[in-house]
Amino acid sequence: MNKPVNTYLVTQADLSAGRSSETVVREAIEGGVDVVQLREKHASARERYRLARVLRELTTEAGVPFVVNDRVDIAVAVDADGVHLGDDDLPVSAARAQLGENALVGRSVSTVAAARRAAEAGADYLGVGAVFSTSSKDVPEDESNVGVETVAAVADAVEVPIVGIGGITAENAGDVVEAGADGVAVVSEITSASDPETATRRLVSAVEAGRRKR
Repeated sequence: MNKPVNTYLVTQADLSAGRSSETVVREAIEGGVDVVQLREKHASARERYRLARVLRELTTEAGVPFVVNDRVDIAVAVDADGVHLGDDDLPVSAARAQLGENALVGRSVSTVAAARRAAEAGADYLGVGAVFSTSSKDVPEDESNVGVETVAAVADAVEVPIVGIGGITAENAGDVVEAGADGVAVVSEITSASDPETATRRLVSAVEAGRRKR
């Protein structure tokens, strides 16, 4: 990533208080979000593609990087900036071959060993977590609530940017960044907020406060 990441939004319509992901993303962009990731795990590939086209347009206009969770094919189809991969997705090298050298390729990790492997494979950034307990995603027990200690250990072990994810709120985001994360990724803290723009601004402020404490 070419600039510091404060707040990274992961979309999920069923956690958006009856609003569309497009609406939430628009408001989050107004609030200063740095990266938008299309997730929408429960949507069909066709539905994700349609939404991806809309979000690609919004993020391009705002100059905000746009990545697609899991689906390299959708990322290619809408000319996204990159893709975010998990354990069950394509290897980093395979995604890179399809997306090109300039694409952003992120990888989810929960241990130092996995972080080192992902960095060595060429990941541009790592999503570390779940830092705290989360209800927005089914996370295996050994990958849940890994704590800020793991964030700190991963930050010491790799040179690529890391983003803490999982149970992140404006109240604990500063602790995650103080521990070594470059920023935080959230779902419901923004999507479920009564005012996503204000929620984004609060997160940005919390991250900046955590960075000052390092």
